Amino acid sequence: QVQLVESGGGLVQAGGSLRLSCAASGRLFNIKSMGWYRQAPDKQRELVADITDGSTNYADSVKGRFTISRDNAKNTVYLQMNSLKPEDTAVYYCNFQIGTGARTRNYYWGQGTQVTVSS
Repeated sequence: QVQLVESGGGLVQAGGSLRLSCAASGRLFNIKSMGWYRQAPDKQRELVADITDGSTNYADSVKGRFTISRDNAKNTVYLQMNSLKPEDTAVYYCNFQIGTGARTRNYYWGQGTQVTVSS
């Protein structure tokens, strides 16, 4: 099992910055991907950014504003969010994908942290 604990959400004015952290513990063997998703009210959960095989991937809406990074020694993934916009308001979820076979993986989620951007 893998446990993910998120921190760093909050209320910020438009144009401000926040940094989210996700600390992982447990059976962290064969990590395939780690990343951040978000879900706004009445919308589907969407990928914000992830790191897979060392490569980063971003949603078009956050490119140039958000940066995902990892600290392997601390088993922690971060999301630095700059130039925040009201439309970034959502619950942000950390996600780890652990390989369990040649083509299978388990998905683990954090508890979610609220990010609210006021205009």
